[in-house]
Amino acid sequence: MPEFGGHDGGHDADQPQPVTRVTIRPHDPRTGEEIDKAEVVKGYEYGRGQFVTFTPEELKALDVESSKVIDLEKFVPRGDLDPVYLDTPYYLYPDGPVAEETLGVIGAAMAEAGVVGLGRLTLSRRERMVAVEPCGIGMALFMLRAADEVRATQFGGVERDLDAEMVAIARAIIGQRTGSFDPTTYRDRYQEALRELIEAKMKGLTVEPREMAAPPPVIDLMAALKRSLAQEAPASKRLGAASKKVPKTKPDRRQPALLLPVSGGRKRKTEDAAERPTSAPRRRKRA
Repeated sequence: MPEFGGHDGGHDADQPQPVTRVTIRPHDPRTGEEIDKAEVVKGYEYGRGQFVTFTPEELKALDVESSKVIDLEKFVPRGDLDPVYLDTPYYLYPDGPVAEETLGVIGAAMAEAGVVGLGRLTLSRRERMVAVEPCGIGMALFMLRAADEVRATQFGGVERDLDAEMVAIARAIIGQRTGSFDPTTYRDRYQEALRELIEAKMKGLTVEPREMAAPPPVIDLMAALKRSLAQEAPASKRLGAASKKVPKTKPDRRQPALLLPVSGGRKRKTEDAAERPTSAPRRRKRA
C-alpha cells in the first residue's frame, strides 16, 4: 500500500489535511544531497566504510551456464520432494517447434515415470535450485528453497498414544467436509474489507470497527469433537463403522467448527506458536 506524508500547515483540525505520496530517492546520508540514479553503482561493503564497486560488465562476466539454460541434473520420485521446499511457480513455454517437441517428449516420459527433474537456474543474480514437472500438456517450474532456508521440524520423536474414539470422530468430520479443490471459492476478506474502507472514506462516511468474537477455549477435546460432529449435516451413509458408535449429542451453537486446542487442561510444554506450527494428530499404531 502506498505511504503518504503531510503536515497540519495551520489548518483547522476538523478539515482534511494536505498529504502527498512519499517517494524514495537516492541521496548522500551525510549531506542529504540527492544523487542522480546514473551515479549509483553496485558494490560490497567488506569493512566499515570500505567498499569495492562493480561495473555492469564485471557482473555480466559472472554469468554461468544456468543463466541461459535449465540443466536437469537428476530425476527423483515426485513424493520425495517435500512441499516445504517449493517456492515460486512458473510455466515453461517453448520458443519454437524443436523446443515444443522436446518439452512434450520429456514431459510424457516424466509423467509415465512419476518423477520430477531437479536442476539449476540463475534469476535476479542468484542461482537457484529448481524442480520441473509435467503440467497437463506443458511443463511447470518451481523455485526451490535452499536447505538453510528451511527450519527443521521440532515435533519430537516420541509417538503419542492417541484416543481411538477421538481419532474416529475426527475422521468422520473430515469425511463429511471432504471435497474437491476449487481456488475460485476462496476470497481475500482482508482486501474486500480494505476496499470497503476506501469507498467509505471517499464518501466521507464514518467506519465503525468490526467486532470479532474470540473462539471459546477448548478444554475437553472429546466434547469439542462431538459438538463439531453434531453441527455437520447428517451423513450417516458416509460414516465408517467406528463413527457410528459415537453417541448422539445435542447441538451446541457456540461451537460451529472443528477447533484443535492450543492450550487445555492437560499439561503441555510451553512453546512459541510462531516457531512450531500445530501438527495434525497421528493415528495410533496397532499391534
